Amino acid sequence: MIKIARKNLVGWATTLAVFFLLIQVACDLYLPTITSDLVDRGIMQQNLSYVWHQGGMMLLVAALGLLAAAGNVYFAATQSMQVGEKLRKQIFHHVLLFSSRDMSEFGDSSLITRSTNDVVQVQNVMMQVLRMMLQSPIMLVAACVLAYYREPRLTVVFLISLPILAIVVIIVMALAVPLFKSIQAKTDRINLIFREGLTGVRVIRAFRQDQREQDRFQKANNDYTTTGIKAFTLVSFLFPVMTLILSLTNVGIIMMGSHLIANMTMQVGNLIAFLTYATQIMISFMMLGMIFVFIPRASASAARINKVLDHKPSVADLPVDQQTHIAKDAPASLDFTNVNFRYAGAEKLALQNLNFHVGAGQTLAIIGGTGSGKSTLVNLIPRLFNIESGEIKVDGAPIDRLNQHELHSHISITQQKAVLFSGTIRSNLEFGNPDATDKEMWHALEVAKAADFVKEAGGLDAEVEQNGDNFSGGQRQRLAIARTIIRHASIYIFDDSFSALDFKTDAELRQALHKDSMIKQAVSVIVAQRVSTVADADLIIVLDDGKVVGQGSHQELMANNETYRQIVYSQIQKGDDENA
Repeated sequence: MIKIARKNLVGWATTLAVFFLLIQVACDLYLPTITSDLVDRGIMQQNLSYVWHQGGMMLLVAALGLLAAAGNVYFAATQSMQVGEKLRKQIFHHVLLFSSRDMSEFGDSSLITRSTNDVVQVQNVMMQVLRMMLQSPIMLVAACVLAYYREPRLTVVFLISLPILAIVVIIVMALAVPLFKSIQAKTDRINLIFREGLTGVRVIRAFRQDQREQDRFQKANNDYTTTGIKAFTLVSFLFPVMTLILSLTNVGIIMMGSHLIANMTMQVGNLIAFLTYATQIMISFMMLGMIFVFIPRASASAARINKVLDHKPSVADLPVDQQTHIAKDAPASLDFTNVNFRYAGAEKLALQNLNFHVGAGQTLAIIGGTGSGKSTLVNLIPRLFNIESGEIKVDGAPIDRLNQHELHSHISITQQKAVLFSGTIRSNLEFGNPDATDKEMWHALEVAKAADFVKEAGGLDAEVEQNGDNFSGGQRQRLAIARTIIRHASIYIFDDSFSALDFKTDAELRQALHKDSMIKQAVSVIVAQRVSTVADADLIIVLDDGKVVGQGSHQELMANNETYRQIVYSQIQKGDDENA
């Protein structure tokens, strides 16, 4: 919590918030003195002019306290909200640097909770810190001193009430704090189930598992609700107990004070001032108790936020003085030399001893069974993972010595799952090239065989719903391919991005890619399940269980590689492979 406050609070604004708070406290503490003097010297002595004078003074002090409170609230509120804004920005920026390994370490649902619910908890406590947490101890100490100064004999009441109040607060804290900490984890669980229900709603309906998912969510929801009820019931218990103790304290003060007044050893004004100070003391103690209950919850949230912000991405750039750069006139090329890769925590290598070279204008195709490592291989090219050993070069430069931004500027990729963002077709294409003209966009759509349905949808400014749900699977893939094509790159990667296309569209799209002037100067990497998609590639790599079991052209593999022949014969009739 302190780390977040030190990093995100603005010094001058925080100082002003504290300054206005001190003025407010001083005004609140001075009012009982004015009241006491007004009663003793004005009302008791029937001095009307003094009453008017002190009354005016009271209004002036109250107005000053009100203005100071407004100033404190303004700066406290703006600072707390700005802390929330900065934290959300920092988390979002930092998470964008995470690799898939880093993302899986936290989980999508937990990251969402940390950037929303946890940030809200922190910013709320920041507001309380700049208001109650500073005000309460100052008010408590100052009111105790002034109460003792006014009438030391009455302070014996506090020796009874304050220890009782402290014991109640400690007991409630001991019981409530663990509950509040567990609420954060239970929030993660609810978000996880809710998110899975939204993204998998079609699967849930298809398998008629609606009731199962409802029961699953209800169980997590009830668990969260039960814990929340227990925690807030305990906190709510503080208010009536503290009110009771405050009332009994006032009763004790009045009883003792009445005897002193009757004996002519204390003035009425002192009793009124003492009662006001006693109320301020008890209210300050109550506010401190509430703060100490909620701070642990916010501290838990702050720790979860700091864990994200302190997490070093597994894929990181070298220091600037150790980085290399891709030469401007370097021809497009892709080289794998003795590359081995292992997922975090895995005993077995996911990819073993990869060696190949692809030059400008050539097409590399990767084929193999499910789980053979095809997508893993292409994810190594933009360095979404770090390899265990070996070397990967893009345009002659080792990728681990390149700045990631520079590396990614030379690579354009269509992922296995076509992802579209809510907005328009134009805004989605601008993800690939923000400076693209309408002519370039339509050219990319023509190459991707998407121009016809884009025109029917309303053109470049046609709406794209979240996840592209207003387009079919094949249309989403073609839009994603167009976004890849529109980028000026050295390497174009298509990770099983033709799977939703029919054979005719697949063939037409590949022919258009071969004819495109930009792609002719680049390296094309195609991952596919269909032999017809990869048959005309310059180099075909056959993967099986993370190992290269064959590489060469279609004709060479048909002649020499049994694994490739089995894939071919499983998809097309014997004798038709020449037309693949």
